Amino acid sequence: MSEKSELDFLHHQLFKYAEDIARLYQELKTGYSKDEIEDMIKRPEAFAEIITNSKEMLAIFLYIESISQTFLPVLITGETGVGKELIARSIHSLSGLKGPFVAINVAGLDDNLFSDAIFGHIKGAFTGADKVRRGLVEKASGGTLFLDEIGDLSLVSQAKLLRLLQEREYLPLGQDEPKKTDVRIVTATNQDLWALQRVGKFRKDLNFRLRIHHIYVPPLRERMDDIPLLMDHLLGEAARALNKKKPTLPKEVFKLLGTYSFPGNVRELQTMVFDAVSRHKARILSLEVFKSHIAREYKDSTVPAEVQLEETALLTFSTKLPSIKQATQLLVAEAMKRADGNQSVAARILGISHQALSKRLKSES
Repeated sequence: MSEKSELDFLHHQLFKYAEDIARLYQELKTGYSKDEIEDMIKRPEAFAEIITNSKEMLAIFLYIESISQTFLPVLITGETGVGKELIARSIHSLSGLKGPFVAINVAGLDDNLFSDAIFGHIKGAFTGADKVRRGLVEKASGGTLFLDEIGDLSLVSQAKLLRLLQEREYLPLGQDEPKKTDVRIVTATNQDLWALQRVGKFRKDLNFRLRIHHIYVPPLRERMDDIPLLMDHLLGEAARALNKKKPTLPKEVFKLLGTYSFPGNVRELQTMVFDAVSRHKARILSLEVFKSHIAREYKDSTVPAEVQLEETALLTFSTKLPSIKQATQLLVAEAMKRADGNQSVAARILGISHQALSKRLKSES
């Protein structure tokens, strides 16, 4: 068997292995209790930075343990603020790789900037290139290169990334001979790569290559039981950062936050907590920062001006109540706005099926 045939056979076996792991992961989520899944996690310290008690998240941890030591790419998807980079760092810490974890957000990088940042350049590669620049692939040698916002990458840059994944080699700008690499690639996006692929904005071959191992991180609104844990952790973090005594939470705060959908997820909650702690002066933390933040979010959306925030409820109506039909239309419009017109995402926000939402939108048009 030739070297190429052996390599192709190895890749085939690895892809099959990845499919088997993904199938077992799905069985795990449905066939085991949260406590059983938690007991199976062998290296919980690797996930210490991810504050959660969610069954879904614990199942993700177990999945990460099973894939962390393969060299195959990992794609992490989920909304902004769910903690995709923390997941990537956990993968690296469990990988056994001796090299560093190197991260870059590729959003906004044109092809030249992407190539220069990722692959580097040699001296004299272009006007002003008076010395060699090591690219991030080289800096992450023997470790993990994390590319965030991969959905924003241009098609030209996508082709270069595909070559890196397929051939395990790259060309620094101005160099003729390719350089070999042993770096592992982990990527993340808050976009739907399948949708981008359908409209020709993302390469099909790259999409399949990146998602050999795929992790979807659920939004905070789908794991609201994590809020008390997160609040306690973030309060301590904020108090230390601001050199203040950790305040006591008012009992109403969880009822208030339980009515909110957190479009910015954990990052948004962190912002709210740090803002509240920076302003607080009494022993008990004020609710005002949380109420004001939520009110601003709704003011910027499609909720009518007469909708007001009270102490223990997110929304009340100072005038006549809307009809059920009007309230439903309002909720659907709000969900579609938060989802940037993506019906699948909007349906998840509303807790209904994509088909049900599509039918409702057609009936209103």
